[in-house]
Amino acid sequence: MDETQPLLQDAHLVYVEREDDPSSKDIVDFDPDGDAENPMEWPQAYKWGIVALLAFMAFTVTFTCISVVPVATRIVDDLDHGHSSKSASVLLVTIWELGEAAGPLLIAPLSEVFGRYPVMNTANALFIVATVLAALSQSTKLFIAARTLTGLSVASNVLNPAIVGDMFISEQRGSAMSLVQLAPLIGGAVGPAISGAIAETLGWRKAIWMSVILATACEVVFLTLFRETYKVPILRRKAARLRRETGNASLRTVFDMDDSPRAKKVWAAVTRPFTVLAGSGILQALSLFGSIAFTYFYITATTLPDVLQTMYGFSPAAAGSALVTFSIGSAFSLIICNLTLDRIYIKMRDSNKGEGRPEYRLPLVIIGGITLPFVVAGYGWAIQLHASAALVLSSVIGIGVTLMLGFLPLYAYVVDAFGLYAASAMTAVIVMRCLAGTFLPLAIEPLVNKFGYGGGLSILGCASLLLAPIPILVLRYGSIWRQSSEYTRDE
Repeated sequence: MDETQPLLQDAHLVYVEREDDPSSKDIVDFDPDGDAENPMEWPQAYKWGIVALLAFMAFTVTFTCISVVPVATRIVDDLDHGHSSKSASVLLVTIWELGEAAGPLLIAPLSEVFGRYPVMNTANALFIVATVLAALSQSTKLFIAARTLTGLSVASNVLNPAIVGDMFISEQRGSAMSLVQLAPLIGGAVGPAISGAIAETLGWRKAIWMSVILATACEVVFLTLFRETYKVPILRRKAARLRRETGNASLRTVFDMDDSPRAKKVWAAVTRPFTVLAGSGILQALSLFGSIAFTYFYITATTLPDVLQTMYGFSPAAAGSALVTFSIGSAFSLIICNLTLDRIYIKMRDSNKGEGRPEYRLPLVIIGGITLPFVVAGYGWAIQLHASAALVLSSVIGIGVTLMLGFLPLYAYVVDAFGLYAASAMTAVIVMRCLAGTFLPLAIEPLVNKFGYGGGLSILGCASLLLAPIPILVLRYGSIWRQSSEYTRDE
């Protein structure tokens, strides 16, 4: 295979029969004049129904992840018989991200070999099993292991953007992705409130069983209503059907021209995220930027409940409900993205003589990247100065707004820039984010003990501010830098 040839051919190209290649007449592709099997041409109502289904699963995943936040200390106390530690309760929350860092390394590339449908449903089934294990755990170690397995089986984070990219053209993807991202915010808002209330009345295990019920209901809908969206398996099935109907054994897709063994293709797909990440400096830089930005969600989630309970006298249920302020800020940010992301793209495309570029997704990222460090520092100082609870919660709203502005449009950029390799590129973003989300919050306790909340969070804010120029530079020079990578080079 030539060094500049993608591991799989570009799935968005329409094959044109060539006079100098008689065999091209046997290549099966979507009909350019209209094809009901082409996900891009499915009815709008059905496509948005799939978007709603993706949002349902994203809600369930986030609900399951965040519902333990206000009761993490109680879970550790219960499982360790009163011998709990702050680091154990923090790790109980963040270890999920370590699982999410490993899972996409298999989930995303395998979806590019076998399709979205089988991989999504298999991952969802494993998610249910791991959640049941967490509900039945009798020790902190087993609970943490179950949480790791649950994070490992999460498919929605990496496949949702890729599925949206399978069905929508660039000008429509921003709105669809914003809607998919709204559901996790709702899950993050109601999860802690519900789990905190249930923990006070029925016990924390009942909240975990609620997650099992939601995930099972979601998987039933996936099995019955979801259809394959990835072009490669769809065309292969179409070619197989046409071979049976016509008796022409030569019919094949452009993706079948590679006769290498399936095992070799699977290995190439599994290692592709590392290949894509190593082959794109832009992806490396933006993954670092996005991972540090998203870490502030877990920093907020692991510090706010304790602060409200110890300093302001909130109950576990009230402290859990207070996390809705982050979701309020995130929802506001999503509204901004939904209303402006595609409009900004179209306006910048039109000003560039009708030529669209992935970099036109980044203006909102720049705004979020610059403002987030200052809002995080404000949150820390509001706590350290014993400001009113209203002011502390207002700063959490600000974190939600600026964090999501700096993070969500990165998904749209990756899908636009990496095309067929969007799932593998998303894996790189998610792995970096998850690794940072797992371990960086563990640094908060020593920083707070030495410098206080104000000084400790200001140090982290300064580190984030150093990364703020990354999206600015990518917006200015990204179209040039992308040409150095085979995965983002303009055709």
